[in-house]
Amino acid sequence: MNPIKRLASQTAIYGVSSVFGRFLNYLLVPFLTYSFAPVEYGVVAEFYAYMGFLAVVLAFGLETGYFRFRSTGDWPPEVVYGTVLRFLVLSNGLFFVTLLMLSQPIADLLRHPNHPEYIWWCAAILALDSIGAVAFARLRAENQARRFAIVKLLEIGANVGLTLFFIYFCRHAYEADPASLLGRLWVPEIGVGYVFVANLAASLIKLVLLSPQFRGGLRVFDTVLFGRLIRYSLPMVVIGFAGIINEMLDRAALKYLLPYDAETNLAQLGIYSACYKLSILMSLFIQAFRYAGEPFFFSYAKQSDARQTYALVLNWFVICCVFLFLLVVLYMDVFKYFVGDAYREGLDVVPVLLLAQLCLGVYVNLSIWYKLTDRTLLGAGVSMVGSLITIVLLFWWVPIHGYQGAAWAHLVCYSSMVLMSYLLGRLYYPVPYEIGRVLGYIALGLGLYAAAGWVESVTAWHSLITGSLAMAVFLLVVLVADVRRLLVRRAPAS
Repeated sequence: MNPIKRLASQTAIYGVSSVFGRFLNYLLVPFLTYSFAPVEYGVVAEFYAYMGFLAVVLAFGLETGYFRFRSTGDWPPEVVYGTVLRFLVLSNGLFFVTLLMLSQPIADLLRHPNHPEYIWWCAAILALDSIGAVAFARLRAENQARRFAIVKLLEIGANVGLTLFFIYFCRHAYEADPASLLGRLWVPEIGVGYVFVANLAASLIKLVLLSPQFRGGLRVFDTVLFGRLIRYSLPMVVIGFAGIINEMLDRAALKYLLPYDAETNLAQLGIYSACYKLSILMSLFIQAFRYAGEPFFFSYAKQSDARQTYALVLNWFVICCVFLFLLVVLYMDVFKYFVGDAYREGLDVVPVLLLAQLCLGVYVNLSIWYKLTDRTLLGAGVSMVGSLITIVLLFWWVPIHGYQGAAWAHLVCYSSMVLMSYLLGRLYYPVPYEIGRVLGYIALGLGLYAAAGWVESVTAWHSLITGSLAMAVFLLVVLVADVRRLLVRRAPAS
């Protein structure tokens, strides 16, 4: 099969689970923002930011290590898998027990002394998800994309369904009759914490569904292989941790950096986090691409046209991202209803966050240079520089500009990482990227966004009309400039 078609097919299947499935999760944003005040929703955003940091550490970078050492052929795939799985089960089990024992002191430290249960609920979610991630990696390596998608969809469906069950049905039953069967399941003191309860139950369901992938996995452990895995993978932890600093430090730190009182800071965090969700279409596409792209890049690296194919992949990746950027910003009058009215004051940050996500996606494409050449330490260096930029800009801009400063910090950070990665890639793994075409599409997207706003202001046309015209222009340019070129391209069979 044409490698581009194969990658697109795999991305589409993973996208069903990531984009459609997470879109169901995305629908929880309006539900939660209409159900809870910004200060309450800010609690959810805060804890999920903490969980983002810990998830990177608890995975130990072994997902990428698994793909790398499975592809070398030096060890049987089941030995690589068993070595990774046994270590993750042990380390995550110890993590959960530790946080369970220290839940109250940690809750006091985070200024949530009345909810120590939030700590161990989140710890359990993290442990279960880290163990489940290696089973998902096995499905990806074995090209079982459909099973991957089914399990993901069931997990997300369970999460969404249970969240609705607790927060809507049980809450309303409690308000009508606290003694009723459903009413007794609602504890007002837990409140927004039912989001964590639903997530924990969904993670348990996922692990049960993945049980066939665990069969026999705990029987094998190779100490020599483990040493090499750790040496290769630990820099990925640095990369991942730096990446999560770039992605989530703003939501973990806003309540401490904003110059208002504690309650207002938490409310501002809730507003920013809800508006951040409007960039979810871009981030979900990037996630789906990552699921398909990482094993594809490794498996295709030995082909004679690998570098030309990687360049073509970046072109089409940017085209898709610019399309998603325009879809959201041109139809903001529709997307704004996905958050409650109290949250809409933060919509101005959405275009900036979308551009930042686009740059992140470009960086994901460019990062093949250190993964394919085993220069993960250099890759970690790029991520660390990016995280330093994020930290400096957050401490500088947030006290002055509020959450708008956090959004711009994202964009500056990811743009800098793209530039660094491109320059290092030219040195260690040159790929003939069509930089003019890539930058041209980004400039076209920004120009159409600005033009649509200008036309709307001088003609009083409805934003849906100007947005649709701008989108039509973009699609016409893609058709003329790239679709025909792709159709006539004769790629070798895989």
